Amino acid sequence: MKSLLYIFVSIIALQSGAQTKWDLRTCVDYAMKNNITVKQADVQARIAALQLQQAKLAVYPNANLSSGLGTQFGRSIDRITNSYSNTQALYNNFQFQSGIQVYNYGHLKNNISYSEFSAKAALADVEKAANDAALSVCTYYLQVLAAKEQVTISQLQIGQTQTQLSITQKKIDAGVLPELNLAEIEAQLANDSSTYITAEINYEQSVLALKGVLNLDAAAPFEVVIPDASAIPVLPLSELQPEPTYQLALGTQPLQKADAFRIKAAEKNIATSKAQLYPSLSFGVNLSSNFYNSFNKIDSYTFSGYSPNGDKISVGGTDYYVTSPVVSVKESKNSFGQLWSGYGNQLNNNFGQTLGFSLSVPIFNNGQYRTAYEQSKLNYKSQLLNKEGADMTLKQNIYTSYSNAVSALQKLNAGKKSVESNQKAFDFATKRYDLGLLSTIDLLTNQNNLLRAKLQQVSNEYDYIFKMKLLEFYKGQGLKL
Repeated sequence: MKSLLYIFVSIIALQSGAQTKWDLRTCVDYAMKNNITVKQADVQARIAALQLQQAKLAVYPNANLSSGLGTQFGRSIDRITNSYSNTQALYNNFQFQSGIQVYNYGHLKNNISYSEFSAKAALADVEKAANDAALSVCTYYLQVLAAKEQVTISQLQIGQTQTQLSITQKKIDAGVLPELNLAEIEAQLANDSSTYITAEINYEQSVLALKGVLNLDAAAPFEVVIPDASAIPVLPLSELQPEPTYQLALGTQPLQKADAFRIKAAEKNIATSKAQLYPSLSFGVNLSSNFYNSFNKIDSYTFSGYSPNGDKISVGGTDYYVTSPVVSVKESKNSFGQLWSGYGNQLNNNFGQTLGFSLSVPIFNNGQYRTAYEQSKLNYKSQLLNKEGADMTLKQNIYTSYSNAVSALQKLNAGKKSVESNQKAFDFATKRYDLGLLSTIDLLTNQNNLLRAKLQQVSNEYDYIFKMKLLEFYKGQGLKL
């Protein structure tokens, strides 16, 4: 029963998915959330945000509490008397430490600024990854539309050829035309079918490519919204001149924003590295106490006289041997409760406090700080060169895109004239063929010329739309159909 229910729900889900059509906005939004590159950039931005948070917290005092509890065996130092003893004991200690940097030549402050600019650059990287994904989606989406349009044209061509086949068959039956004409049109119908199959394959491959950019399962149902190509709005070329577009792109493109933030971060990194060469002053607090108690307790002492201990002293030329009292000690084991007797008093009596300043002066550290400082300056120069190179590439891309858009517009206009001319030629050829004044081969030649012109015009139209949308993208207009 559960299996049948699962199958039923799956069928409903597939049907609902199949009914969902994808327009460009839906595709772009989906890519923003699911594209692998965008996700990776988002992870890096989150890491940069955590590093910024860590840099901000570094200006606050640190505080650590530690404690130890255990038993002590053999010969060791009594933690209370600080003398050696050979006994088993229970100990417990506490220590609280806190410190804060008072002066560090602006190291912490500049490190916060460095982390802030780095985090902003990481966010700009996310925006760039999203824009790149959107641009890729737009590219493949337009390829899908062009492929679908070519499928439609191929279908219409087959219908037209079938109509001619029917008319020709009637004329042959009436004895007006020879059977050779029918064979020629049947061959044309086979060619039209082959063109249609090729267009279908191209469409399926374009859809798979679009799914790949979207990070969508290749087996998932997918159908795009087919807008009217002639109704897709595009800005006139007069509003997309390359130099003004480039100047706008310098302030709107994410890569340029990221480069600007990284240059500022590199400046702050120089100041941060330089601070390592100067002294730093810290203030610290230390609070501690401990408890110590032997497992054995002394019950009584018994004095039994004196005995020489092996030492001697000389007084007026006479040697005297030193004696020590002989005392026997009677011990017994403390109970668990007796081990903790006096716990509070010991902690109170052994409570120690320390307050003080610590000065650190870097004198020689194997050149690490100096090398880091010099490296930070070189990194700043590298970031400047990166921005210069990125700006040059952006300008080159915009000027190239403008040139391509002009060329695409010229091809579009030429294609329109070609379609119009071939349409007229085909219309005249059809009329002459109906009157028996034109051979079937000539009619099919005109028909094929018209088909090629229409297919090429579809390619020209979507190529022009993409080139114009690319210029609009550089101008900061976004991607929309």
